[in-house]
Amino acid sequence: MNYVSPLFLWYFMPVVLTAVLILPRTWRNGIIAVASLVFYAGGAGSMTVLLLACITVNFIVGLKLEPDEWDIGNRRRKWLIGVLIFNVGILVLWKYAGFATAQVDALAELFGGHTGVIELVVPIGISFYTFHHISYVVDIYRGERPAQRNPIAFVTYIAMFPQLVAGPIVRWREIADQLPQVRTHRWDDIAAGFPRFALGLTKKVVIADQIAPMVDACFATPADQMTSGIAWLGAVGYTMQLFFDFSGYSDMAIGLGRMLGFRLPENFARPYSSVTITEFWRRWHMSLSRWFRDYVYIPLGGNRHGAAKTYRNLAIVFVLTGFWHGAAWTYLVWGLFHGALLVFERRFGLGGAPENPVSVIGRRLLTMLLVIIGWVFFRSADVGSALAIIGHMLVPDSFELTSLVSNALTNQRTLLFVLACLVVCLPATPVTGPYIESVRTKPAKAIRTGVLTLGLAYSAILCATGTFSPFLYYQF
Repeated sequence: MNYVSPLFLWYFMPVVLTAVLILPRTWRNGIIAVASLVFYAGGAGSMTVLLLACITVNFIVGLKLEPDEWDIGNRRRKWLIGVLIFNVGILVLWKYAGFATAQVDALAELFGGHTGVIELVVPIGISFYTFHHISYVVDIYRGERPAQRNPIAFVTYIAMFPQLVAGPIVRWREIADQLPQVRTHRWDDIAAGFPRFALGLTKKVVIADQIAPMVDACFATPADQMTSGIAWLGAVGYTMQLFFDFSGYSDMAIGLGRMLGFRLPENFARPYSSVTITEFWRRWHMSLSRWFRDYVYIPLGGNRHGAAKTYRNLAIVFVLTGFWHGAAWTYLVWGLFHGALLVFERRFGLGGAPENPVSVIGRRLLTMLLVIIGWVFFRSADVGSALAIIGHMLVPDSFELTSLVSNALTNQRTLLFVLACLVVCLPATPVTGPYIESVRTKPAKAIRTGVLTLGLAYSAILCATGTFSPFLYYQF
């Protein structure tokens, strides 16, 4: 089920919100848990069984991981290692077995052999719910939060439909205290969450989906027809599309969570306003960055054991970050590219913000250029195609467009593309989502009104006519 489908917008979401509002408070986690499994089954089908199996294993093991003064023979540590192997093993098998066996098969063919390729359908959202499970068991083991003893509440955490498929990644410590049903559900949660949801819907349907055909046409251009104009249009267009698509999803998820009575963590803070790559990763997909920091980077030693090990740790994190997004060499190259930039900034002390206004503008432009180049790897079908596009970007030639690209670049899409570029050029603050959700100033009220009238009405029309596509991060 898609957030922007009429089935979700006009039936599923209103029914769930109404049930949560009018039925007894003690039913709320149960309503959300059942609704979330129905939501997931609508898209994943039989793969829902895998999700339930993972939930069952982690719930049972979680009860064995709480700190215990009678921990004989490192029992807790053994349980933790076992459940981590289980979680990572499930992710590796379903998401990466096909890629790994394809590489082995390609190598075997060089010697005249054939090993075969495993072909598995990747379950929707497996990367996200695996990270939720890992956060759960590790936070219990560390004593940061107790295990959840109510299975319905645990299903609510793992499968909560606002964040199940594409985040934000909610660490156990961030939501454990929100699950007890003593919480009150107030109308002001609806009043705060619905404008946030409407903002995300507008970002997704009005901007991201409308410029997507233009981006697709650019990246579908054969290498012998590629020009600098097409390369730049596709690269910058995808930079806008990905931001408005994914940040739109995050706004919708956070707004839905708020309407259900939960405060989900922020995921974006105007990342394209960053003046360094270090700052970019503090603003882009923040829940993923925090997860890798807490469960990979710091356990590896962080920056506590000298420069060489710090660089090693950063490299490991960004190799994992790249492959987390997908089983393809393009994602690995994208991760290594960002990891190398972070190491470079740390090595030469460039991670801080410049004070000179001219330097701020220059560094912001440079950071944006590097991010755009990275997104070319992220979007391209293979590394060779990405390098070809980047070559045309960096070595100018013709700025002509093919007929395919010209036909996709309609007046409406051109206008929305320019509007998207202007929006990301705004200052780093305020961040629109939290601003319209909680601020009560006249400018915030004006933006809220615009989103709830023009934005919501136009988005509803587009959704009703079927002018929408799945979120880009559904594939991860």
